This record gives sequence, C-alpha cells and structure tokens, in this order.
Amino acid sequence: MTHKLYITVLLAVVLGACGCEKKTTDEPQQQQEPEQVEPVMDNPDMSLVSQSVPVTDNWVWSGKPQITIAITNGNPGAVKVGMKAVITTDKKAEVVTLTDSVVVGAKGEKRFVLTTTDKMEPGIYHAECFVNTTKVRAFNFAIDPFAITSVNDKPADFDAFWQSAKDQLAAIEMNAQLTEIPERSNANCKVYLVKMNSVPDGTSGEPVVIRGYYCEPQDGQKHPVILHFYGYDTQGYTGEVACPWGGDKAEFYLSHRGQYLNNRPAGTNLGVPEATENIYGDWFRYNLGERDTYYYRGAYMDVVQAIRFMATRESSDMTKLFAEGSSQGGALTYVAAALSDWPFTAIAANVAFMGDFADAKDIESLAYWEISDHYWVDGVPQEKSLQYLPYFDIKHMTPRISCAVLGSSGLADDVCPARLNLVPFNNLATPADQKEYIIDPEMGHSYPAGWERRKNELFNKYY
Repeated sequence: MTHKLYITVLLAVVLGACGCEKKTTDEPQQQQEPEQVEPVMDNPDMSLVSQSVPVTDNWVWSGKPQITIAITNGNPGAVKVGMKAVITTDKKAEVVTLTDSVVVGAKGEKRFVLTTTDKMEPGIYHAECFVNTTKVRAFNFAIDPFAITSVNDKPADFDAFWQSAKDQLAAIEMNAQLTEIPERSNANCKVYLVKMNSVPDGTSGEPVVIRGYYCEPQDGQKHPVILHFYGYDTQGYTGEVACPWGGDKAEFYLSHRGQYLNNRPAGTNLGVPEATENIYGDWFRYNLGERDTYYYRGAYMDVVQAIRFMATRESSDMTKLFAEGSSQGGALTYVAAALSDWPFTAIAANVAFMGDFADAKDIESLAYWEISDHYWVDGVPQEKSLQYLPYFDIKHMTPRISCAVLGSSGLADDVCPARLNLVPFNNLATPADQKEYIIDPEMGHSYPAGWERRKNELFNKYY
C-alpha cells in the first residue's frame, strides 16, 4: 500500500529518571572532543527565548511518537529550559506525560525530540506541548494508523437487512422523468434534471421522490459512469452539476431525500421550478433509535436507485463504474460500492461520515454529537440511539468493497475525526496495492492538497 508516510529514524538515549527517551538531531562523531559545558545564566531574559513544535513525519509514526521541540535562545549566555508533552487518546484518556530539560547555548538553537520508552497502541492521540509553563502547541498524531481496529458490532442479519431494502426498492416503479437543462447542455453532452421514485421512509408507504443531475454524452457510444455524492446539506449552496469531463463520461449528481434539490425554495436550483421541502429535520437525528424508519435507510437506497438509473441509459458502460464524495458524500461513496448490483471499478471517499459509531460516541465531534455521552436527543437515551446504528455504519459496508480506493483524513478534523475514517478504510477487502490513504497532519474537515489530482490519477488508470 502506498501510504507515503516517511518516518525519520533518530538515535536514542534512554533517560530512566524521566520515563522518556531523549533524542537530538546531532550525529555523534568519532574521537569527538568532550563538549564544553557553557555556564547557564541565572536570570535569562525569557522574552529572548522562542520555541516551536514543527510538523515532522506528517505526525504519523510507528510504535513511538517523535515530538520535536525547537528552541532558539537570543540571550548572551546559555539558558536551561524544561519541556513537557502531555499525551491523551482521542477519547481523552490519559496516556503519559513526557518531561525533560535542555540547555541551549548563547545565541544558539537546539531541536529536541520527546518520545516514549514503550511502544504505543495503534490509534489517534492528542499532544499538548509546553516549554517551561508556556503551551507551545497542541495537535493530534497517529500511531500505526493502518492497524487501527474497532469492535465488531456488525448485526447478524446485516446482509439480510440490506438485501430486504434492495428488494423493496426493486419492487417500486422508478418512473424516471428527464428534463433537459439547455444552459448546461452542449453538442457533446446534454444535462438533465432527473426526478424518480425511491423507497418509502420505512418498509411500507408511498415512494419518496428524489432528484439529481444527469450528464449524458451525445456521441452514441458507451462511456464510463461516475456518480457524485454531496456532503451534508447546510443550504449554503445549490446542487452543483459541473460535468468536468467534457462529455466523455456519463455522470450523475445525486440529491438524496430531503437534501439539496429536494430542500430548496422554488427556482433555487436549475431545472427545479417548484419548491421542495425537507421533512427530515436534522437528517442524522431523523428516527434515530429506530431501524426500519431511520433516515439513512432511505438515503442509502437512494444511492442504489441512482446506480440503477444509470444502468438504464444507453450511454452507460456499467463495467467501468466510479464514485466520489466528501464527508456525507464520502459515506455514500462507500455505500454505493458496497450495495451496488454492479461491481465498482474505483472510488474516492474524502473525510467520510457515518463511520465507527462504537468509537464515535466517546470522541467529541461536531458530526456525532447526538450519540455522545453528553447529549440526549429528543429524550432518546444513548443506548437506544446506538441500538440500530451498526446497520448504517460504513465500517460494516467496506468489507464488501474490493475495488480501487482513495481515502483521506485530517488529523485536525473535529467534524469527522480521523479514527472514524480509518476504521472503515482498514476494513476494505481491496488489495493493498490498489488502495491509498492521505493523512494530512493539519487539515480539518476539508480536502487535502492535491485531492482532485490524486482522484483523477486513480480514475484515469481504469477508464
């Protein structure tokens, strides 16, 4: 697997008194003269001492952290400073406090590395770094991220549950209605608004109408199929239809139930003159604690319906099937590949939502706050809200996926934290040489640098 994580090996001297390992970047020289010890100033001007904790090795290490503290001393004499790193898990459990001190010569600089004596378990950790009493930096780091696992809480009838939902969808008349959008169409590609039926909000009832934008090549040939899935709807922007491939791909931009094209005043979105209404409130909370009527049962089936729609089109080559999305769209990307009637070729899922609820309940985050220990949603206790969420957990979807995959996380993501993305990725059945994961040390809930390029490179390998 290409993780592109480069670990710098440093020489270590164990300091038994402080319970940590001390490392410097200076390599020892043979027959070196004893170091001349410079007298330490009694009352240095600490305003002339600066410190930083630079990003090293993308803050991803194997076994032990290597936390670098860089100190610059502007005083005319040597200065002795203390250093400390307080390490906790991403669930705020205390792990270890590393302490040591270092003498920095007059007008000098020194880089110092704090690490642990023992290897740490694979996981995501938080470090707060101090020089004397000044907090220099707080950040998250990863230890052996591709060995992170989670409890296996997959329901025994998981596969049967989703097959039943797919059977219900198959019994519904799709009734796809296409309306061309001339201002986005050209000689190479026509763009349509699509309205079609999907499953009810439960095991019975009336079908739910969903919408999407469809880009159809006009050369009469079959083309690779790309499905695009949106992030969580904030109503901050309209449903996009970029068709970036210039008409040589068959593309579909899905607006699943209650979001985007299905959640705007009249005339907001191209081709949708009527008002559309969201009846689901905050979608994640809709019927939380239920199974057959939970919001994402229907939303996941909307994804399957989008794939089935593309299979009805003459321009679609369903042997070359791709999907991409970020956040909620990343979750739906995994769902598409897991529940599709046709095998996917490659997918790209950035900072995916809906992963690893068992750990999410103990990690403070903006996306999963409804199931944390600190909140009760609409009077529903945590135990009930979690009861059926394993059916919708993408960590149980990804073992069904064996196509090429590009994934990513930001270690500073407080919306969909890194652990909750890594567990589904680690569960993939994809061969190691066909999956790649980008870990950005300072990224929040966003896209890593070069994401579009890396995604396009992956897809281009299989077109």
